[in-house]
Amino acid sequence: MTMTPVHMLDYGHGTAAAGLVIAVHVGAMYLPSPLTGWLVDRYGRLPVAAASGVTLLAAGVLAASAPGDSVALLALALALLGLGWNLGLVAGTAIITDTVPLATRAKTQGAVDVSIAIAGATGGMGSGLMVAATSYPALALAGGVLAVAVVPVAAFTGRRRTA
Repeated sequence: MTMTPVHMLDYGHGTAAAGLVIAVHVGAMYLPSPLTGWLVDRYGRLPVAAASGVTLLAAGVLAASAPGDSVALLALALALLGLGWNLGLVAGTAIITDTVPLATRAKTQGAVDVSIAIAGATGGMGSGLMVAATSYPALALAGGVLAVAVVPVAAFTGRRRTA
């Protein structure tokens, strides 16, 4: 997310186009939350967490392959990125609620929230370094590949619980 406006400005897009893409992304981060909560309750935490990884991979592949002059494809990639984040956050929060004792739940959730913020800030800084050393497509693909790593973990954990 943090490098997309820079990437877009490098391709001659104005701040209005970059702002639109980021607005689509932020909307996709939060607006689906009621539906995501229903999906988590209906289909389970681990399947939605796995869907998060797959959605984030799709976002990375699309962002990496989108022509730099295509605002529409970059907006779609960032919408998928926001949706993947939403799926992961809601599923992860539900997993914490299910697994942490009530007495320590609030403290644990607070620690997780701080960790998410620190990881986001670190990722934002690291993304600039990665783009400077490689490219925006390399960053997008690497992010997608890292995100999809949750899929086998969710599958393995789900299989162990049902066995």
